[in-house]
Amino acid sequence: MTTDERASFRAARCAIAIMAKAPRRGEVKTRLVPPLSPEEATALSGAFIRDVAENILAAARTAPIDGWVAYSPAGSEAEFTALLPAGIALLRPRRSGLGASLRDAAEDLLAAGYGAVCLVNSDSPTLPTVVFVEASQALARPGDRLVLGPAADGGYYLIGLKRPHRRLFEDIDWSTARVLRQTMERAAEIGLATETLRGWYDVDDWTSLQHLARDLAAAEGDAYAARNTAAVLRRFAGRS
Repeated sequence: MTTDERASFRAARCAIAIMAKAPRRGEVKTRLVPPLSPEEATALSGAFIRDVAENILAAARTAPIDGWVAYSPAGSEAEFTALLPAGIALLRPRRSGLGASLRDAAEDLLAAGYGAVCLVNSDSPTLPTVVFVEASQALARPGDRLVLGPAADGGYYLIGLKRPHRRLFEDIDWSTARVLRQTMERAAEIGLATETLRGWYDVDDWTSLQHLARDLAAAEGDAYAARNTAAVLRRFAGRS
């Protein structure tokens, strides 16, 4: 496929990229240590990333979606290559910091020719597959817009764009309950229509981990089964 052919192909597709840190001991899921050990937190982080990646691939079977991981830190490519399923590409980081990383990932994927991009967290392994499909469909409609997936903690688990609007990532109090509200305010400032998806939750503390365990045990509704996460949680239960 030539460069022009690749650009034409991508223009009709949505890139969905997981914002993910390499699952390294002592650097991920630290709010779960204790009660988890650093090794268990690392295993859980890796399971989350793989499940979200597999979920994106499931969505890609019914919608024009390509899966990516916008990874950090630089130099951790081998760790992700060993973890991810085939069909997920890696997007090299340019800068550190959440706001900068989000903006860079959006700009780089849109510059690569995609008609739309969604950036998703790696902390919601049971997010229903249909949410990815709905986000890509919303962005495929005519007209510029912002798509947001509200998280229970006041942030967002997904942000979708058709153009690289830098203002959406400026003057945001990252990792606070004000992120979603402030992002919507930035969209209003620049006259960008906003569409919201269903709410969901991040798993980053003991309460949300218990919520996750209950969801996986119940196997109800359209929550994604997250088989890798479920296996890790069963292993944790077996050690007690």
